[in-house]
Amino acid sequence: MKKIVLLATALAMVSGSAVAADMRVKAYKAPPPVAFDPWDIAFGSSIASDYIFRGITQSNHKPSVSAYFEPRYNVTKDLQLYVGLAGASISFPNRAAAEIDVYGGIRPTFGAFAFDFGVWGYLYPGGTCHYGAAVDTALNPLSNECATNVLFNGNVIKKNLSFFEAYAKVNYTVNDMFTIGATEYYTPSFLGSGAWGNYASITGKFTAPSSTFGSSGLGMYISGEFGRQWLGTSDSFYGTGFTNPGFAGPFPNGINYADYNTWNIGVGFTYKVFTLDVRYSDTDLSKGDCNAFTSDFAARGNITAGSGTSITAINPTGVGSSWCGAAGIVKLSADLTAMTNLK
Repeated sequence: MKKIVLLATALAMVSGSAVAADMRVKAYKAPPPVAFDPWDIAFGSSIASDYIFRGITQSNHKPSVSAYFEPRYNVTKDLQLYVGLAGASISFPNRAAAEIDVYGGIRPTFGAFAFDFGVWGYLYPGGTCHYGAAVDTALNPLSNECATNVLFNGNVIKKNLSFFEAYAKVNYTVNDMFTIGATEYYTPSFLGSGAWGNYASITGKFTAPSSTFGSSGLGMYISGEFGRQWLGTSDSFYGTGFTNPGFAGPFPNGINYADYNTWNIGVGFTYKVFTLDVRYSDTDLSKGDCNAFTSDFAARGNITAGSGTSITAINPTGVGSSWCGAAGIVKLSADLTAMTNLK
């Protein structure tokens, strides 16, 4: 009897296993892959208490507004192509009141390294030539516009200051909080002066953990930059025809602009698409060399050697500019991307 019971139990187990094996298992459909849309658009605007570019004000230390529009094409998640159009309000010696930027490039990423290579064009429409003579210091003829218009402090400035730069940047993400980077810019004619320009800098940024301000959504960062601007010799438009005792010159065929260091450091607070940045900026340019480089329409000074003068080898008039000195900047900006913020 026991043998019969055991045999029946074994048959039942085998039969149950066979039935289970023959049962149809419900197929779970894998979720469809996320669609990859290669196109995106970044855009934004800002208002700042001062527009500082490499340590030098572009707005006569007055407020400036700006905006940009940047279509992007992501070839892959690690390779982006982009073009852009931007604008900012300025106050230049030739009375140009707007800067229009046209740029484009490529941004490849390799692990923690993010690169950016491109060309940037700076356009300054609406300028007027100021010189006050029919010929420059090398006796090259100038236009009637240049001969007619004069800056009260004796500085001279071209009608067209537009130029372009080729650039390369790299950022290395150390971890979620620290990023370091380097930049390099080159132009054959800075501000259309005829003098080549080369700018290189190192950057650093600390981003506070997201938990710093609890669940408020507020973020914070601290960032800084140290850079050096090298400059070549201008064309004869900016040449000097006279000198002061004890200083080299004259330089009728152009002046060799002074190289300078510049640095900035600041703290920023972010909330959703908004950023409030408070920053300190400075350079080591003297007031005299700053005046020679910028042709500051608001520059003051005297030609008498001694206290209060800003005479240098390339600035024989003694007029000094504060456009290159220490400055504090408060900037509020909003930055969005179509794929992230407009869905």
